[in-house]
Amino acid sequence: MHFMTALRAAWQQRDSLLCVGLDPDPAKFPAHLQGRPDAILAFCTQIVDATADLVCCFKPQIAYFAAHRAEDQLEALIEHIHAAHPDTPVILDAKRGDIGSTAEQYAIEAFERFKADAITVNPYMGRDSVDPYLAWPDKGVILLCRTSNPGGSDLQFLEVDTPHGRMKLYEHVARTVADDWNASGNCALVVGATFPAEIARVRELVGDMPLLVPGIGAQGGDIAATLAAGRTANGSGLMINSSRAVLYAGKGEDFAQAARRVAQETRDAVNVHRVSK
Repeated sequence: MHFMTALRAAWQQRDSLLCVGLDPDPAKFPAHLQGRPDAILAFCTQIVDATADLVCCFKPQIAYFAAHRAEDQLEALIEHIHAAHPDTPVILDAKRGDIGSTAEQYAIEAFERFKADAITVNPYMGRDSVDPYLAWPDKGVILLCRTSNPGGSDLQFLEVDTPHGRMKLYEHVARTVADDWNASGNCALVVGATFPAEIARVRELVGDMPLLVPGIGAQGGDIAATLAAGRTANGSGLMINSSRAVLYAGKGEDFAQAARRVAQETRDAVNVHRVSK
């Protein structure tokens, strides 16, 4: 499965720009899952099965698995998604960034061990740290650009001199990825929903390149502003991530049904703004 092909198909066939982030915190699990050795897998699998027809992709965050020695459950989860929902791409949210030889190992981990369809990558060590991921042309490489955390401005908003004139650093990243790194058409960028003006600027710089947009829901990002700034002419181009608001919508044994309800509400709220009025 080519990540970009699957993503575009999901946008159209499921009428959805929603990405559900899988950030499992066992302390927040319903009581009936507490203490189970496979609690993380059981929780995430039920969320996936309840929401798969409503999303364009899933995004498991590796730290939430690794912190609980549950990498084997992450492997099993991605295997389950591919088996039960084969048209749903999986983004491994790892934000890797290291020298080339180490990056080669991270790429093998993401694409061979976990069998993810895409990975998030930190571009701030430069092209040679990203090349090992770009060497997998059918896999998505989603690069941090303008992140949703307040501290992102410490560095990303600095002005730098570039061949295209003076730009903010995040703008230079966006243009560099679009112009120089995306030869295989498998790149995307992370731009936070908490900064709609910057989403619009990135969209101006990169054309129709997909944007992964965290910050909707618990982080306070505005759906209407995000869509107005970032949608492409055909009303797609975005993977709008919601994690906590979906995962922990319910606290009882019906948690998966509650997650589905919130996912559907979020998808529908996004779709109201997909087409310019």
